[in-house]
Amino acid sequence: MDWRKWRVWQGLEYLGGISVLARDTGKAIVSSRWEWDLLSYQMDLLGVQSFSIVLITSVFIGMVLALQTAYALRSFGAKLYVGEAVTLSMTRELAPVLISLMVGGRVGAGITAEIGSMNVTEQIDALRALGANPVRKLVVPRLLAVAFTLPLLVLIADALGIFGGYLISTFQLQIAGRFYMSHVFRLLQFSDVFSGLGKTLFFALSITLIGCYNGMKASGGADGVGRATTFTVVLSSIVILISDFFLTKLFLAF
Repeated sequence: MDWRKWRVWQGLEYLGGISVLARDTGKAIVSSRWEWDLLSYQMDLLGVQSFSIVLITSVFIGMVLALQTAYALRSFGAKLYVGEAVTLSMTRELAPVLISLMVGGRVGAGITAEIGSMNVTEQIDALRALGANPVRKLVVPRLLAVAFTLPLLVLIADALGIFGGYLISTFQLQIAGRFYMSHVFRLLQFSDVFSGLGKTLFFALSITLIGCYNGMKASGGADGVGRATTFTVVLSSIVILISDFFLTKLFLAF
């Protein structure tokens, strides 16, 4: 068989596996009772403990964006419109995508490493032998935790990014803080915020399903778990960037 055909076949097989896992996860969410203790633990582990990354990333994104925007608009005499540029860029695009990439790298790698270690040490087989459903025990709590917490983290990142732009506008660009915030609230609409949050739901599902699937398919000891973890980070980042383009076109259509 030609190697290109083999690669295509591997890709189709991988997509089929992800689809089956998504179907089984959906069935488990609908048909079984949620385990709130596992869910709360995963929300803390995957969501709350990612707040420091969100804080640093979003504030400095807003600061850099304000600097670059002011530099670009200075020649047009439009430096005063920094607030509008920071607000739209953060809420519609930068916060959802960059925070999903940062949190996705941390969360996806952690999920794959944890589940992959369980798989190579046959703990998942032990769950099946005890009559437990690995999808309900391992995948559902993580998927729900990321789906609940990632939009909240992005919403916080929106506010922190705008605050970062406020700091640069006030202390370096000599733009009055009240003037900056008046432009922010004059332009900001719920559709801008919710279009970004809508993307994060898809990003959360992609990150979790890819991480869980690669973890469940990991083999070959520690080396295999390492390869699966790397593949998760790379693939989830690519999926986020590609899907962001199509989701942006979809939201702009409305």
